[in-house]
Amino acid sequence: MTDYDNPVRIGIVAGEASGDILGAGLIAALQERIPNLQVEGIAGPRMLGLGAQSLFPMERLSVMGLVEPLKRLPELLRIRRTLRRHFIDNPPDLFVGIDSPDFNLSLEESLKTAGIPTVHYVSPSVWAWRRGRIKKIARAVDHMLTLLPFEADFYREHQVPVTFVGHPLADEIPLQVDTAAAREELGFAPGGRVVALLPGSRGGEVKLLGPLFLQAARWCHQRRPELRFVLPAANEQRLAELKQLLENYGDLPVTLLDGNSHGAVSAADNVLIASGTATLETMLLKKPMVVAYKMAGLSYAIFSRMLHTSWVSLPNLLAQRELVPEILQDDATPENLGAALLQFYDDPLLYDQLQREFDDLHQQLRRNASARAADAVCQLIEAR
Repeated sequence: MTDYDNPVRIGIVAGEASGDILGAGLIAALQERIPNLQVEGIAGPRMLGLGAQSLFPMERLSVMGLVEPLKRLPELLRIRRTLRRHFIDNPPDLFVGIDSPDFNLSLEESLKTAGIPTVHYVSPSVWAWRRGRIKKIARAVDHMLTLLPFEADFYREHQVPVTFVGHPLADEIPLQVDTAAAREELGFAPGGRVVALLPGSRGGEVKLLGPLFLQAARWCHQRRPELRFVLPAANEQRLAELKQLLENYGDLPVTLLDGNSHGAVSAADNVLIASGTATLETMLLKKPMVVAYKMAGLSYAIFSRMLHTSWVSLPNLLAQRELVPEILQDDATPENLGAALLQFYDDPLLYDQLQREFDDLHQQLRRNASARAADAVCQLIEAR
C-alpha cells in the first residue's frame, strides 16, 4: 500500500439503512489504511459517526415501492443534480455509490465521464432480470464490488472490472448458532419443535402470504401437535396487521414478536419464509427452509417472463442447484407448504445434509468484506 501523505477525499452516497451499514464498514476499513481520509456525500448515522459529511439527509433517498418514488421524483432529481455539480466542481479522488442503483448509476456515469473514478458497492440484480442494464453499468462504473460470487462471474463475462468481497452478514453471524439460548430467550422449551414463519416485511407480502403461512402452520399442527410457531413482525404496521390476522387462528400456538426475526430464526428448527434477502440470513443461521412467494397474477406473468434464473432464493442461487424447496404462485398452497416443511422432520439425514451445505456456503461468503472492499478502493486510488 502507498503511504498517503496528502488528504484523500472520497465521495459516497448511501440511500438506505443497509447501505449505511456497508458504508460504515468500508469507511472504518479505509481509515485504517488512509490516515487523512475525508468522506462526503450522503451518509446515514453510522457513517456520520465515523466522520462522514452528509450534504443531504439519507432519509430523503429512502423511498420504496412504485408510487412514492414518483411523488418524490423532482426532489430526487434535484438532489442528484446538486451532487453532480458539487463533485465535478470539487473532484474527489474516487466516488463510491452504495446500492440504490436507480439513483447512483446515473450519478456515477456523469462523474466517470468527468474523469472521476467510480465504484459501485452491491450489484443490482442485473444477472436475474433487466440484463440490458449491464451496458449502463459498464459506462458508469470503473469497478464493481459484489457481495456474492456468482455476481462477480457475471461481470467478468461482460468485461466489467469486479471484486467479490464477500457478505458482511457472513462475517457478523457466527458459524455456530446457539439455538438453545435463542429458545430460552423466547420462552420455548429446550427440546420442543419450533417453526419460524416469515411472510415478508411489506404490506402486500403480509396480505398475500400471512394467511397462507398460517394455514400451512395449521395444516402442520394438525399432523404434528407438538409443533410451536414463532412469527416476527418486521415493523409496527406489520405487527398490527398480524395481530388482527391471528384473531382467526386461536387454535394455533403462535408467538408473535415485535421485530427480532434473527432471534426467531435462531430458535427455530426450520423456517417458512418469503423469497427475499431474509433467506440469506436464514441460510447463515443454518436453518432448513421452505421458500414461498405469491404476487398479483399479472405482475407474476410479467416478472416470470423477465427472469433469467432457474431459482429465486439466495441459497439456491449460491449453490446453483435446488438446495431448498421453492414453492411459488399457484403451487403455494397450505398443503404443499406444509408437506415441504414436514419433510425436514421426517428425514433427519436431509436436515443434517442441508445444514452442512449451508455451512460450506457461509464459509464461502465469510471473506472480511469491509477489508476487501477497502483494498479494492485503495488500489483504484493508487492507480490514479
